[in-house]
Amino acid sequence: MEILNSKKIVIKIGSSILINESGNLKTNWVDKLIEDVFYLIKKKIQIIIVTSGAIALGCKFLKKNKKKLKLNEFQAVAAVGQIELMNLFKKSFLKKKIKIGQILLTLDDTENRRRSLNAKDTIFNLLKMNIVPIVNENDTTATSEIRYGDNDRLAARVAQISNADTLIMLSDIEGLYTSNPNKNKNAELIQKVTTIDSSIEKIATKSTSDYGSGGMITKIEAAKICVNSGCNMIIASGKVNHPIKNIIKKKKYTWFVPQINSFNAKQKWILGTIKTKGSLEVDAGAANALLNGKSLLPVGIVNVSGSFQRGDTVTILNLDKKKLGVGVTSYSSEDIQKIKGLKSQQINVILGYSSRGEVIHIDNLVKEKNI
Repeated sequence: MEILNSKKIVIKIGSSILINESGNLKTNWVDKLIEDVFYLIKKKIQIIIVTSGAIALGCKFLKKNKKKLKLNEFQAVAAVGQIELMNLFKKSFLKKKIKIGQILLTLDDTENRRRSLNAKDTIFNLLKMNIVPIVNENDTTATSEIRYGDNDRLAARVAQISNADTLIMLSDIEGLYTSNPNKNKNAELIQKVTTIDSSIEKIATKSTSDYGSGGMITKIEAAKICVNSGCNMIIASGKVNHPIKNIIKKKKYTWFVPQINSFNAKQKWILGTIKTKGSLEVDAGAANALLNGKSLLPVGIVNVSGSFQRGDTVTILNLDKKKLGVGVTSYSSEDIQKIKGLKSQQINVILGYSSRGEVIHIDNLVKEKNI
């Protein structure tokens, strides 16, 4: 693919290439990366950066051992590290007279439709003002239940939310190999992936991964989000100076080709859901109706699992627990428990209100065969 044809690019920087063995930021490497960013901006390409490194820098500053940190200590260290990280980025970007803005996101911020739209608006307005958004996971408030835990999937979600053309994953390896190149000299770089199937996922589990909190498996999960959103994704080496220009010049990377689909923005957001809040089990009649393009009515629901609110994403299962799709619910789990198996006309009588006749409208649903 030709990177310079992109109008909006998300660049994901892993901690393994950003921080050296002493725990310090590689300032010279950052300067070279920003020279690349400046080059892209001059080409009228909008840039968003998703970066790791706050916890590593916080540990260095506070003289803490990352492996011995408890969750509450992680949050405190991250709060200190974020300042260090952003100050270092700010100094480097100012050398090219580029202004930056910080955005901290949790898993809930992207999995909740309203919050994700707010994040999208913030990114849009920063770019409109010629400010480069610097995104990181908000480790200062995130708990284990609401954490991404890796910035690979966060970067893919940011790419999807911001309608980016391309996501560039800068890693400590050049891409996805047929096997671990550190163990197998005959391992070959897979330059183009058109379909992410079981064979690709199997390769990812055996392929070498970077030293960050992600790895090749999370990069494949990120690629699924990207290609379903119509966004290109590239895994390439970030170990060299001028990593973006190196990609453009040498074209040594793995390119995940986006799928051509007719999904609207909301459907793409649903497709990118990483963790649904619960599930609805439906009978055979409802399952057949869904597969034929119909909405999910309360009469077809036989079981409700999880705790969720109106507007949350849920998984839809048939009686054999097979996934039929993912959708945005019009009712909470508590209310669905009360109206499941009933006709739509009875909703108002039981609940005292009626949001709408469908529990999940077809416009808020992506069927499994499309996922």
